Amino acid sequence: MIRVVLADDHPIFRDGLARSLADAGDIAVVGQAADGDQAVALALALQPDLVLLDVSMPKGGGLGALTRILQMAAPPPVAMLTASEADDDVMQAIGLGAMGYVLKGVGADELIAIVREVAAGRSYVSAGLAQRLLVAMRRRKAVAAEPNPLDDLSKREEDILKLVATGKSNREVGEALDLQEKTVKHYMTSILQKLHVRNRVEAAMLARQHLRA
Repeated sequence: MIRVVLADDHPIFRDGLARSLADAGDIAVVGQAADGDQAVALALALQPDLVLLDVSMPKGGGLGALTRILQMAAPPPVAMLTASEADDDVMQAIGLGAMGYVLKGVGADELIAIVREVAAGRSYVSAGLAQRLLVAMRRRKAVAAEPNPLDDLSKREEDILKLVATGKSNREVGEALDLQEKTVKHYMTSILQKLHVRNRVEAAMLARQHLRA
């Protein structure tokens, strides 16, 4: 038997899910939880073969419970139950260590098959979600790989650019940083060259996109 702990804060949905899984014959729902704390407690006490966690629950939510369950000495596989198809939700759950991501609209037969797969140590994400996840991961990787054009600036140049980005003149920048106006102009010339921009307006626009807080 595949022993499952099921966590969802909607009793009607949770009971229906438990009945559907019980119909499989080889799956037993050994514990039901209505919030994150209960899910963690049941996982610790019952040592199930699989935990099904609703993403949105009280007391830490499914993602909080996922993190705590995976800190167990011998954690069971965990699959997330959710109505959300948002890429960020999927990526966060998978990134935290979830073995599966199951949409609540899935049919009973498919859910049973998924439970068997995940309990056996295999991962599951629906084909549609998997494709979107791959696209999102590639997009994030590409963004992460882009060099920050401000990385070549010195700390002083970055401080000046931050003030320029707020609309301050060279004189106002000098007063704020206790520099002479001609010194600020010298720094601005260097900044424009390093950023490969033509004027302070373009530099300010670039700063708003890339400057660190």
